[in-house]
Amino acid sequence: MIKPKPLQQGDSVAIIAPASPSDKNLIDKCISSLNELGLKVVVGESCLSEHGFLSGTDDVRANDINCMFADKNIKGIFALRGGYGCARLLDLIDFKLIKKNPKIFIGYSDITALHIAINQKSKLITYHGPMISTELIKGLDKYSADYYKKFIFEHEKVEELFNPEGDNLEVINSGIASGQLIGGNLSLICSSLGTKYEINTKNKILFLEEVEEVPYKIDRMLTHLKQSGKLKDANGIILGAFTNCIAPNNKKSLSLQEVFNEIIFPLKKPTISNLVCGHCLPTLTLPLGAKVLLDANNKKIKILE
Repeated sequence: MIKPKPLQQGDSVAIIAPASPSDKNLIDKCISSLNELGLKVVVGESCLSEHGFLSGTDDVRANDINCMFADKNIKGIFALRGGYGCARLLDLIDFKLIKKNPKIFIGYSDITALHIAINQKSKLITYHGPMISTELIKGLDKYSADYYKKFIFEHEKVEELFNPEGDNLEVINSGIASGQLIGGNLSLICSSLGTKYEINTKNKILFLEEVEEVPYKIDRMLTHLKQSGKLKDANGIILGAFTNCIAPNNKKSLSLQEVFNEIIFPLKKPTISNLVCGHCLPTLTLPLGAKVLLDANNKKIKILE
């Protein structure tokens, strides 16, 4: 895997919108949030475009990705927001170009579709982390900002991932495993199945997170991953934030923990839950594609790159 060069103060970076449109009135605030990190900003055409529920046509959004990776002056690419639309771009992206021009790429949620494809086809480590219009402009808490800056600027090497004090990791299955860290949003991972961009979990550490899906839908998606062999293929599993994934009042339901216990526990693979990462704040930044050690016995995740 290719590890992109860390950013430095004064570097030029790009903001792109590969999924849903954002409020155009927020663009100046988004630029300012990156300026405060010491970065110069180029705004992609997709950030100022709209096409129904998309931030511009597929050609506009894919062209932003290809052009920003091709531009030697751009050292990092930041997703404006998630929503929907990244999967529509995959046939239009030049993955060979990306491999020849590795650079920081960061986002989460719908951006999972891009992470999977770029990790697998371009062999580039990408970053599952806060996005500009949904977290950065509001101001990151110290925990989130520290991990964010450590990974994209590499002020110091990150050797282990810790939850904030008081947020304890939980063990579903004990054991120790290692492998490339992959994954992201559960819905997007399931959407990749059966396509040429299908996630490859073989000998990997699979990270999963989700937002506002009721337990039976989480059950359905995990069952899909189980029956497709993706959970069996993984060396270990990390469950992040499952934000607002609860049943409506007065509705009969299994709890989320019961779903995990019935689908994931029988796999007997090293598995931890409650990692503070996903649609939540505070939140970690994760290096997708990097090799990690999952020590469920001691509730530790170590970065081996």
